[in-house]
Amino acid sequence: MELKWLLCVTLLALGTLAVQAHDMEDDNDGDDVVDIEDDLDDGIEEVEESKPETSAPPPTPKVTYRAPVPTGEVYFAETFDKGTLDGWILSKAKKDDTDDEIAKYDGKWEVQDMKDTKLPGDKGLVLVTRAKHHAISSKLSKPFVFDTKPLIVQYEVNFQNGIECGGAYVKLLSKTPELNLDQFHDKTPYTIMFGPDKCGEDYKLHFIFRHKNPKTGKYEEKHAKRPDADLKTYFTDKKTHLYTLVLNPDNSFEILVDQTVVNSGNLLNDMTPPVNPPREIEDPNDQKPEDWDERPKIPDPDAVKPDDWDEDAPAKISDENAVKPEGWLDDEPEYVADPDAEKPEDWDEDMDGEWEAPQIANPKCESAPGCGTWQRPMIDNPNYKGKWKPPMIDNVNYQGIWKPRKIPNPDFFEDLEPFKMTPFTAVGLELWSMTSDIFFDNFIICTERAVADDWASDGWGLKKAADGAAEPGVVGQMMAAAEERPWLWVVYILTVALPVFLVVLFCCSGKKQPSAAEYKKTDAPQPDVMNPEKEEEKDKGDKEEEEEEETNEEKLEKQKSDADVGSASQEEEEEEEEEEDKKPALEEEETVNRSPRNRKPRKD
Repeated sequence: MELKWLLCVTLLALGTLAVQAHDMEDDNDGDDVVDIEDDLDDGIEEVEESKPETSAPPPTPKVTYRAPVPTGEVYFAETFDKGTLDGWILSKAKKDDTDDEIAKYDGKWEVQDMKDTKLPGDKGLVLVTRAKHHAISSKLSKPFVFDTKPLIVQYEVNFQNGIECGGAYVKLLSKTPELNLDQFHDKTPYTIMFGPDKCGEDYKLHFIFRHKNPKTGKYEEKHAKRPDADLKTYFTDKKTHLYTLVLNPDNSFEILVDQTVVNSGNLLNDMTPPVNPPREIEDPNDQKPEDWDERPKIPDPDAVKPDDWDEDAPAKISDENAVKPEGWLDDEPEYVADPDAEKPEDWDEDMDGEWEAPQIANPKCESAPGCGTWQRPMIDNPNYKGKWKPPMIDNVNYQGIWKPRKIPNPDFFEDLEPFKMTPFTAVGLELWSMTSDIFFDNFIICTERAVADDWASDGWGLKKAADGAAEPGVVGQMMAAAEERPWLWVVYILTVALPVFLVVLFCCSGKKQPSAAEYKKTDAPQPDVMNPEKEEEKDKGDKEEEEEEETNEEKLEKQKSDADVGSASQEEEEEEEEEEDKKPALEEEETVNRSPRNRKPRKD
């Protein structure tokens, strides 16, 4: 019990200190805060002087940057760690159908370190300017041809300032004789467009490929279905994210963000519009017959309007039972001219007409139930039925909704291998953005998943590890918060002390032993040695048990005596009944003996 009381008093004292510390922090002004901080500094210095020297906490593990190196065959790999744009070509083109002021691709690109980087030496391509057209591209080591190997495109993006409206997608530029990277613009033919894009609250992750119609030779864009995952975090958290596109020869595809699949499907089934057109189409020359009946219900032609149906009856009628309220002012208007209103000084009757005071509610009507001519209120007319219409019945001539007949699609074709797209020979970024400082890094195009995974581990994985090492743990965050708000120490102590108190209360308190009177034959044996308190409790229990036994014995004896008395009285009653039964027989026998015939003759 003493331990429990001690813990309770300790918790109460700590709680009081916490409240006082919090109140002092809220109530003190700036000057007082300075004084308190000085006092705290003095106290801390004294404590530090009195403390023995302790070892400093271990330093945060440092992640050393090393530029990723491809572990297999690649078609393109770029880390920008050389610090230059060597191998990249800035576009000098102009956009068509755009004002000359913004038509030029004059947005700036630079190779820079990422803001707040945790990896010195890790550089990337940065879209520096905002509200401008940007275009930059680079050649692959060799053209990529879609045959029997997958295509893997992977790169990193960091929206360092967030993103208001703009994209960060890449274009894989098709191999054509006309391809000129110096004139790269929005109309330059591409095979695949892939990457994030956002404007307003519309967050997208594009995967578009241009499919060539084998009949006409024209190209048509095919868009992948929107991913079900929530993409907002990737645009707003200002962290580096890894975007990966995997295209397989069996026409399947996967889109990954940070090595997690966010969208997948098949080129034949999950693109809009579909790769292959329908086999049949509606005949554009087919016309619905004039006698085609599409009405499932029609008015009953045999129905007749009832004779008592009054179509002219009004929907509302006056309430004849209504009575004008007492005190109604019939001669007073509801509104009167404002007596306090004055004609403006600049009022010109020739221009503005005759001036009239504005109308206000009649003050006399405020205390009366109403003013003006009283009229009976309107109520629903019970005899109102409205315009009569015949009931609707099933149309026996109903033929269903007419549709044009189907005919073979003259433009039908079947491409079962849409994976075999147009080869591409360059990668480009053609972007418009209202936000600056979009960071791109670690581009790779290859055919082996393991190569892309190794590249991601050495690049994006290193960034993730560095960010994780730099971020303080939970304990570090709590310590930093307590340094800013010292009263949090009391909260931490209470948070730890309360569970300890509960453990002591529920686990360390002694369990009450049952008294001797509660033991039964099947109970565990009692200990031979007891402490004085338990012996007194046992003696007391024994005495209570003896008294209870004596009381029970007295009750039993009393019940026994009562039972004996009851049985004796019952026997007496039975004997009396037997005697009553014997009396008539005795009297009859005595009567017989007294009769003369039964008398024996006397002997002289």
